[in-house]
Amino acid sequence: MDWIKRLLGKARREKPISVELPPIDADEEIFGDQPLRKQWAEGVLRAEGIPVNPHLPMIESEAQITLRTPREVAERLQALTMVAFKGSEDPEQAHFESIITERGLRPCFSPEELAFVDDPKPDIHASTQFSWRCEAAWVLLWALRHVDGQLGPPRTTCNVSFLAETVHDTADLTAKGLRSANDILNEADLIYRCHWAVRQAGLDGKDAPGGLHPGVTMERHQALNWLIGYNDGADWDDVTTDT
Repeated sequence: MDWIKRLLGKARREKPISVELPPIDADEEIFGDQPLRKQWAEGVLRAEGIPVNPHLPMIESEAQITLRTPREVAERLQALTMVAFKGSEDPEQAHFESIITERGLRPCFSPEELAFVDDPKPDIHASTQFSWRCEAAWVLLWALRHVDGQLGPPRTTCNVSFLAETVHDTADLTAKGLRSANDILNEADLIYRCHWAVRQAGLDGKDAPGGLHPGVTMERHQALNWLIGYNDGADWDDVTTDT
């Protein structure tokens, strides 16, 4: 993946592929959205042939969360895109740092990301781990309404070209606003149950069910948990993906 060209140059933009999922109506009394959302997510998984654990609890309701602000999401999106770029490619360090300086991105990085950014020769393990952050970035791109439809089950990797071009070409990533709490919680509930299925399959010595992609699942789960302020609004490095 030629991230330099996609971040700094122009390339043909392809329309992203998204999976349409039926929305749910969360205009219920306080906490009324939780059982309906759980029922909906389990129904999606059953229809896709993915095992369901009916004992998994409901996630937070709209009344219990505080979404990140559009500005926070846009800054996190840019940071994730940049570390994924460094992890995927082998950019010349001075050039890489100049991009960060020109865009004023240094304050956007988490402590773990900043250590990676400042390391002129990161090891292969670190580079591989950070290269996957493009999948978390895709969730935030979706949350800022730059990706149509819903995210759907995490089966395929994101459209990296579209991600890089959009982050590069969009003057104000917040211009379209943030998706509704209902939309984001739908995806958070679905990924939570998908992640349980992936982890349980691993414990059983089996492949992830229903074509779920373990790496995509993990990254999406962290991004969605961060969006809804999971772990009492923890900073990025401290957001967990409990199942």
